[in-house]
Amino acid sequence: MQSSKRQMQHFYTEDFFKELQEDSRQSAEEIVPVLLEMIPCNKLIDVGCGDGTWLKVFQKHGVKEILGIDGSYVNEKNLVIPKDNFIPFDLTKPLKIDKQFDIVMSLEVAEHLPAECAESFVDSLTSLGSVILFSAAIPEQTGENHINEQWQEYWAEKFQKRGYIAIDYVRQKIWSNKKVAFWYSQNILIFIQQQHFENNPVMKSKFEDYVVTDPSSLSMVHPMLYLMKLGKIDWLEKKNLKKTSPLHKISIISKILRAF
Repeated sequence: MQSSKRQMQHFYTEDFFKELQEDSRQSAEEIVPVLLEMIPCNKLIDVGCGDGTWLKVFQKHGVKEILGIDGSYVNEKNLVIPKDNFIPFDLTKPLKIDKQFDIVMSLEVAEHLPAECAESFVDSLTSLGSVILFSAAIPEQTGENHINEQWQEYWAEKFQKRGYIAIDYVRQKIWSNKKVAFWYSQNILIFIQQQHFENNPVMKSKFEDYVVTDPSSLSMVHPMLYLMKLGKIDWLEKKNLKKTSPLHKISIISKILRAF
């Protein structure tokens, strides 16, 4: 277990979180209003929060109470939320908090945990609230320490076993939004506890057209990832667009547009 902790610290360095921050912030600025328009939220927990970028955006949009959970590899000096709103915790272990939240979120985290932790991780999320915002990397998405990449249906089936229904609402609203990192556009889903859904007529009326009964229909690949795998797009080039010279910028934009 000690060697596993050292390995996590090796992967999740300050550079790792800095690299993710801008993609996360920009994506959150697009996704958070879409979600809050449909689901009122005063209390939010982010399991695998990193430096708290998503929590900060939710707070900016009016969520009063936020809590972030992540490993001790997160340097608290780099948090963009107050330290009092962060709890260091080993996410490979079951998480027990005696509190319920309006939204439980965990984005692009589950693929970093061993496959044998998948069931207990979903148990942890469902123990914290009736509405879950979730995404995790699909096979061949690739990334730092992705050790359990699975299709979207894999996770949907686990939530379904615990009485949660899949709502494919957010993806339909952001799929073609170039400001959103493709992994969120591709993977992000809402899971709502069935009884909570049935007992909330307002929520039900908002989401009834987006309920997914067949989890296998959730598995899909975003065009950006597909084109990257074909070598048509260089994601690093796209990410570094703001830092490059005007002439090189024109060249990169032309390349991306040709790929689409």
